[in-house]
Amino acid sequence: MKVNKIVVLQLMMSMVLMLGTASCSKKSSSSHASRATGWDVDSQNGTAARNAGKKQQAGPGLVFVEGGTFTMGKVQDDVMHDWNNTPTQQHVQSFYMDETEVTNGMYLEYLEWLKKVFPPTEENYKNIYEGASPDTLVWRNRLGYNETMTNNYLRHPSYANYPVVGVNWIQAVEFSKWRTDRVNEAVLEKNGYLKKGAKTNDVNAENAFNTEAYLMSPSTSRGGSEEIVLQKNPTGRKPRAGKDGVVPEVQNVYAQRSSGIILPEYRLPTEAEWEYAAAADVGQREYNIYKGQKKYPWSGDYTRSNKRKNKGDQLANFKQGNGDYGGIAGWSDDGADITNEVKSYAPNDFGLYDMAGNVAEWVADVYRPIIDNEANDFNYFRGNQYAKNKIGKDGKLEIVSTSNIKYDTLSNGKVIARNLPGEIAQVPVDEQETYLRQNFSQSNNINYRDGDKQSSRYFDFGDSESGSKADQAMYNSPKHNVTTDSLGKMIRKYDNSSKRTTLIDDKVRVYKGGSWRDRAYWLDPAQRRYFPQDMATDYIGFRCAMSRVGSKAEKRKSPRN
Repeated sequence: MKVNKIVVLQLMMSMVLMLGTASCSKKSSSSHASRATGWDVDSQNGTAARNAGKKQQAGPGLVFVEGGTFTMGKVQDDVMHDWNNTPTQQHVQSFYMDETEVTNGMYLEYLEWLKKVFPPTEENYKNIYEGASPDTLVWRNRLGYNETMTNNYLRHPSYANYPVVGVNWIQAVEFSKWRTDRVNEAVLEKNGYLKKGAKTNDVNAENAFNTEAYLMSPSTSRGGSEEIVLQKNPTGRKPRAGKDGVVPEVQNVYAQRSSGIILPEYRLPTEAEWEYAAAADVGQREYNIYKGQKKYPWSGDYTRSNKRKNKGDQLANFKQGNGDYGGIAGWSDDGADITNEVKSYAPNDFGLYDMAGNVAEWVADVYRPIIDNEANDFNYFRGNQYAKNKIGKDGKLEIVSTSNIKYDTLSNGKVIARNLPGEIAQVPVDEQETYLRQNFSQSNNINYRDGDKQSSRYFDFGDSESGSKADQAMYNSPKHNVTTDSLGKMIRKYDNSSKRTTLIDDKVRVYKGGSWRDRAYWLDPAQRRYFPQDMATDYIGFRCAMSRVGSKAEKRKSPRN
């Protein structure tokens, strides 16, 4: 009997200890307690801790692309002898990419917004709308009748879901910036940080919303109107009375980056991201695929489907031969003679449509013949030009106003707005950011190891005084100069020098993928070509990407035992 009492007492003590441990565990793992300090993160300064672990939401139109390693470039014979896509092993971080190319309907939404906010009838804004408009004359051909597309392709509703063309690289970048601001404006409105309906009803040139300007100074965003830019209780809960019966006052706040609701910027994908997403090796598990043997965004070495359901159907629209842009009508047709409506063909293994055919696509990179994997093999990109926010003489951020919009005249005479009201003015980084840094030493890194004086064959590393040969640029391209005088008249100065040896310079950008005008050879994701960033064609479009913040995968994988 005595032994039984001892056993009972031991069991009771064990239960007490277990309950106490569970209680402590529950308390320490409370979602309201900081793991660093134990403080209640619902206090006024606990925003970052309170939102820890919040997952990034995919922006409108985007699909998730899980990052990984891949062979960038091609291992097949280079029949064009360009020698510009030799294989290198690269790693790309996870990101998001547009499911389809940007369509005419999407781009017209952008143009309508510009027309409403910056009326082209006003002298100060007359070049904004025109500068953003696609060049519809790209459809014309000296010996072809294409006026139907010239007059209808952009605006006719029949083409609303077709990829936009006639857009140069600069216009594609500006569209991406506009899209970032409109999406985040909608996110803030949805979460109660902006007045309901303000994004459509109360917007004008004086109070246009900009994401970075809002994050830096919310109180002055949207013209500084407290009726439009709102604050709210970050916890979303009513405060409880304390032991003394007094209900603490809650300090309402603006949304911040640490709130976890503001999305990263929409942008053009890098060349490495685009090629990785197009190849979609994620759907393959063969050794030779890992080593870069995949020829198209789909499996197999042919452009026609081998699946029983749609056997023989073309998997993309492209030029099949001389005078053959779609096949014989009715039985071997690929469904299009020019571009085609997006989602007309099956997606690749990432769920991306038209990564081959339809239109080729702009990417962010400046073109160079070689991918320098010796300098970097992680998130490769050539084109970094680091900038910082401009601080005015009064010590405050300089916001672009309606009176100081800057315009650039492109080489073809088109005038494009460099910045828009509401944006933060930018200046190149200086020695305050670069001094004693090992990872970068200057603002403009386009020519790093390929185009700067040090990479020229004539550069003498031991000679501090550069000779005439050392001053020669590595890429000796034509330098045309187009300006406008005070009366708006265009002044063109063409470079007629006979000593120019290349068309490569810092203003030519890579475009990827085949188009409706291209033969099947160019459908290979590894193919790369270049075109001046301020010119447009009837076969180059674009799609946007967005960086992934946080975990590499959307679904957490179970740890291996």
